Amino acid sequence: MFFKRLLKSDPAEETAWTLYRQVVETARQPALFRDYGVPDSVDGRFESIVLHLVLVLRRLKRDFPEGEGLAGALQEVFYADMDRSLREMGAGDLGVGKRVQRMAEGFVGRLASYEAALADGFPDGEEALKAALVRNAYGTVSDGAVDPQDLLGYVRLQVEALDRQPGAELRGGTVGFVPLEA
Repeated sequence: MFFKRLLKSDPAEETAWTLYRQVVETARQPALFRDYGVPDSVDGRFESIVLHLVLVLRRLKRDFPEGEGLAGALQEVFYADMDRSLREMGAGDLGVGKRVQRMAEGFVGRLASYEAALADGFPDGEEALKAALVRNAYGTVSDGAVDPQDLLGYVRLQVEALDRQPGAELRGGTVGFVPLEA
């Protein structure tokens, strides 16, 4: 019995990995960096993943009581991927834990910021969402001359698409993001 539990996979974790792969795939669309001005850098890719992850978490937490478990599993998958990514980039074993902890703290702050802005909906939360996008998605743009309007429209499109998506699809591991043209 004990060994069966060890070998048995967790369905929520499996679904979380499936959702997370779609989050990352969508967050890495070249058009986000080319057309929307998200910096094409390690920081920019991190911010794009966080933004897309927040959109999925928002839907899971809002609409599905059982989504809290899946949302928690999805966050754990994100942290595991950040750990793996840091190790692949050559971060030493001793420093990885602290760096992942800082990334997790940054994620929690961004999650709160985006969730607060999105809670007000469109158009009421747009100014708060614009400010969050400038601070986070464009935070490493040195000239400070960014216009988040296009990215704001993109976020709105994704929020609306996720809101229309049947819940069973999302719980089953399919994220209804709208793809950008290559």
